[in-house]
Amino acid sequence: MAFEGLSSKLQNVFKKLTGRGKLNEKDVKEAMREVKLALLEADVSFAVVKKFIAAVTERAVGAEVLESLTPGQQVIKIVNEELTSLMGGANAKLEFGSKSPAVVLLCGLQGAGKTTMAGKLGAYLQKQFGKSPLLVACDIYRPAAIRQLQVVGEKLKLPVFERGQQNPVQTAKEAVDYARSHMFDLVIVDTAGRLHIDEAMMEEIAALRNELNPAEILLVVDAMTGQDAVNVAQAFNEKLALTGVIVTKLDGDTRGGAALSVREVTGRPIKFCGTGEKLTDIEPFYPDRMAGRILGMGDMMTLIEKAQTAFDEKKPQELTNKLRSNDFTLEDFMAQMEQMKTMGSMQDILAMMPGAAASKLGNVELDEKQTERTLAIIRSMTPQERRKPELINASRRRRIAAGSGNAVQDVNRLLNQFEATRKMIRQLTGGKLKKGRRGFNPFGF
Repeated sequence: MAFEGLSSKLQNVFKKLTGRGKLNEKDVKEAMREVKLALLEADVSFAVVKKFIAAVTERAVGAEVLESLTPGQQVIKIVNEELTSLMGGANAKLEFGSKSPAVVLLCGLQGAGKTTMAGKLGAYLQKQFGKSPLLVACDIYRPAAIRQLQVVGEKLKLPVFERGQQNPVQTAKEAVDYARSHMFDLVIVDTAGRLHIDEAMMEEIAALRNELNPAEILLVVDAMTGQDAVNVAQAFNEKLALTGVIVTKLDGDTRGGAALSVREVTGRPIKFCGTGEKLTDIEPFYPDRMAGRILGMGDMMTLIEKAQTAFDEKKPQELTNKLRSNDFTLEDFMAQMEQMKTMGSMQDILAMMPGAAASKLGNVELDEKQTERTLAIIRSMTPQERRKPELINASRRRRIAAGSGNAVQDVNRLLNQFEATRKMIRQLTGGKLKKGRRGFNPFGF
C-alpha cells in the first residue's frame, strides 16, 4: 500500500503529541526531527524535506498552537495543510484545449508504465468525459512495444494507430490527420523511453511536441524509483515544459517519496496516479485526499466515488426488493462480492477509512484470497443450486468442493454463513435484530 511505512511512522509521532496535555517548543522540534527522518526514509528529496519541516515548525511553535487546549491536534492540522500544499494544494484537471482532436503526449523512462498508462488514461477519459480516444504507437525501439499497446487497446476496446518502424514524428502527424477524419476527439501518444535520459530521446520527444502542439505533456514516473524520479522530472521539464505528471505503481511502493517531491521540484501538478495492475486502476490525484491517507485520516471521498463507479445505481433498489421479499440468493451474494472486488483490495479500502489504516491492525492479516475461494465455490454450483441452496445435499457438496478446489468444510462454512445472513436479513426486514448478530460479516473477512 502506498506510503504505508511513512504513514505508520507519522501516526506514531503524532500519537505521542496528542497524548500530552501541553506542548512546548522543544516537544514540537523533537517531533519534527522524527517527521524529517520518516520523510527521508520514504525517499523524499532532501531539499523538499528541509523546506517542509521549516514551514511546519514555524507555524507549530507559535503561541496560537502551543497555548491551545489541543496543541497536538493543531500540529497535525498544520502538517496536513502543509502536506496538501506540498503535493499541489488542489486537484489539477486535464486540459483538452480548444482544438480537436486534443493531443496528450506521454513521456518518461522505459519501465515507468507509459504504454499501459496510455490505455488506462484513454479508458478513463472515455468513461468519465465521453471522449473518443485514439492510441498512437510511437515507440519504435523497445521490442514488442507496439504490440503491447495493441493488446492494451484490445482489452479496453480502444483503437490503436501504428505505422511500424516509420519515423515517430511522421506517424504522430498521420495519426492526428486520421483522428480528425474519423471523428476521434482525443489522441494519446505513447513515446519511446530509455533506461536513462539521453540526448537522442529528448530531441525526438521535443520534435513530437513541436509537430503536435499537444494540449498536455505528461511525464509518467514510477513511484518506486524514489529520488531518481525527481532528477528525471527536472530533466524532462527543462526540455519539454511539462504540463503535468502521472505517478505509477503507487500501490506497490511503501515509500512513495516521488509523489511528495515531484510537484515541489518541477512546479508541475500530479494529475493522475496508477493504483494497481488492472487497466481500471487509475485515479485523479487529489493532494488533500492523499495527505489524509498518509496521516491516517482516511479518504472517504475516493471511497464513495469508487463505490459509485462499482455499483450499478439500479442494483441497490433491486437488492432491497429481494431482501424484503426474502428472495436473496447465492447469485445475488456472488454479484455483491464481484462488485466489491472492483473497488480494490480490502487493504486499499481500509486505507481510505478514517482510523482504520492497515498499520493499526497490528498482527491481523486480511486474507485477500478468501473472496476468490468463496466465488469459486458459488461458481461451481448449478444455477438451480445457487437459487435454492437447500437442494445442496452431501453428494452435491462433495462435487462443488472438488469443482472449486476447496474442502467440503469450506462449502459447509459458506452455506452456513449464507443461511445466517438470510436469517439476519429476515430479522432486519421484520424490524427485529437479535442480540449477537451485530458483528456478523457475511463475506467472512
